[in-house]
Amino acid sequence: MTQLITTQLVTLDQNLGDSPADVIRVLAGKVAASGRASEIEGLFTDAFAREQKTATGVPGGIAIPHCRSAAVQEPALAMARLSHKVDFGAKDGPADLIFFIAAPDGADQEHLKLLSKLARSLIKKDFTAALRAASSPEEIVELVDGALADKPAAAPASAAAHAAGTTTTAAPKRIVAVTACPTGIAHTYMAADSLVAAAKEMGVDLQVETQGSSGAKPLDPAVIAAADAVIFAVDVDVRGKERFAGKPVINAPVKRGIDEPEKMVREALAAAEDPHARRVPHSGAEEQAERAEEEKGEHIGQKLKRALLTGVSYMIPFVAGGGLLIALGFLLGGYEITEVADKVVLENNFGNLPEGGLAIYLGAVLFKIGALSMGFLVPALAGYIAYAIADRPGIAPGFVAGAVSGFMGAGFLGGIVGGLLAGYIAHLIGTWQVPRWLRGLMPVVIIPLLASIVASGLMFLVLGGPIAGLTVALNNWLTGMSGASAVVLGIILGLMMCFDLGGPVNKVAYAFAVAGLSAGSADNQAPWLIMGTVMAAGMVPPLAMALATVLNKKLFSLAERENGKAAWLLGASFISEGAIPFAAADPLRVIPASMVGGALTGALCMATGVTSQAPHGGLFVFFAIGNLPMFIIAIVAGMVVSALAVIALKRFAVKKPVEAEATPATVSV
Repeated sequence: MTQLITTQLVTLDQNLGDSPADVIRVLAGKVAASGRASEIEGLFTDAFAREQKTATGVPGGIAIPHCRSAAVQEPALAMARLSHKVDFGAKDGPADLIFFIAAPDGADQEHLKLLSKLARSLIKKDFTAALRAASSPEEIVELVDGALADKPAAAPASAAAHAAGTTTTAAPKRIVAVTACPTGIAHTYMAADSLVAAAKEMGVDLQVETQGSSGAKPLDPAVIAAADAVIFAVDVDVRGKERFAGKPVINAPVKRGIDEPEKMVREALAAAEDPHARRVPHSGAEEQAERAEEEKGEHIGQKLKRALLTGVSYMIPFVAGGGLLIALGFLLGGYEITEVADKVVLENNFGNLPEGGLAIYLGAVLFKIGALSMGFLVPALAGYIAYAIADRPGIAPGFVAGAVSGFMGAGFLGGIVGGLLAGYIAHLIGTWQVPRWLRGLMPVVIIPLLASIVASGLMFLVLGGPIAGLTVALNNWLTGMSGASAVVLGIILGLMMCFDLGGPVNKVAYAFAVAGLSAGSADNQAPWLIMGTVMAAGMVPPLAMALATVLNKKLFSLAERENGKAAWLLGASFISEGAIPFAAADPLRVIPASMVGGALTGALCMATGVTSQAPHGGLFVFFAIGNLPMFIIAIVAGMVVSALAVIALKRFAVKKPVEAEATPATVSV
């Protein structure tokens, strides 16, 4: 196996800059200069992106920046002992010992285990003392190799381990823990060892399951069953969380397991003695209660946004399937199929084809299935908005309120209002204190019954009419839109689709288009115009980033160039999220550039009458696109403008190469 650290990768007692970015860039250059990475920029980008997610400073003046990157060809450790300390976010101050761990995307398990072992060694005081006392790169390499081989470090006398001052009891408390971080290389294992060491000094039996990149060995079920409490020091979801159901739990980010292990152990011991302590939920009611507890801190705007986005996410499958089926029905049977579909599907079959033959019959069947699917648009929207507020008891009242909205012509606006009413009324009824014998009937009978009566009654008696009038006015306004006003709407929709790439603003624009899709017809194509505009603009960001990586590769890391290859297909499929890796790494340049191109595409689509009867699919639903040539031209125009804009912005504000940044005290790479 290739040696992970060499003297070429060690820098001693030098000033590498004032910020983590400066230090990481120099160490990335060391790795690239050693031939273990194909480029500096790609490795630096991936490592610094990881650093921005969670600071890698740990107690004791140590930092462990790390990443897995497509730029890395062989696993490497680059170590620096700084003459000028740099703040990597540790609570006890800046760091002077820096270990940069660079692993390939597909690093094998043996290398990952060695990297994890090194991370665990760094919490040992004798090891870090020996690193600070070393006088040459050769000594550093020997110390690290010894740690990886489980040899004791030759620490100076001043670093001798202190004796534990706590006497263990005959029957110590038992705690289990799970540690996990997004990368799964360093923090996962350091948190585990910190917790174990702290617990040992406190006389507590603590066993840890590390869910990291080098694999996970699940805790014995008997150990979990005997535990008094559980600690989750994690930045990602715990795998197999249900194994710990019912145990008192302390939940915190993985870095807290490194910074405050004693405090976390004390909190777990206190939770074990507290009958009211938070516990790992069972499925069902307890999980819902836990979610409700977590949502207490949300303000009303956050709750509304979460409820609306939940409703939209559940509504979209009905619309996606229904819209495509309606488009296929039009393709086979023409627009006239709307007038005869009911009669054809009821009176004809394969042995008794209608006038016009098989195409008309299949067109009618597809159109009718699609229309029935689209009929669930408003009830599903309202039902799942209510579900997001009141959980399962809110679904039935929400669906009923949505059906009432559709019956009264209040459309998706009525569905939103009805869903919110049903959800909050069901939630309020669920808080009533009722006799024990009645509790079992509350979620399945009482809440759905009363919430349906109140919410749907309000829709019938008070709100439905005014909302229906507003819906008619909105549809008339959209239908009559032309010229400059249509172009302005196209620009607004294009900007919204490219602002947050699948986030709330993007979803609002998309939901607006999808919700009106069912109202489109040969005589009223405004909803189809809006859908075509939204789809085209949403395709621009990933396609533009893919083009930019081709036009100027040097401005993008190796990982970004690989993402660019995938972005061609994602963009063509109308998956705006294909641009997220680029936006996450460089939001101040990627997002504005994407918005410029999206606005242009939106304006062109509205100005030239591009329509879409399908709510999704991009170029792959070409048969549902009206004025397909202009649809493609508008997308290409926006793609080119955004690609050129992001290239220009990156050139204007690009960081200087490592050699140009190096100070006289910095070793050139």
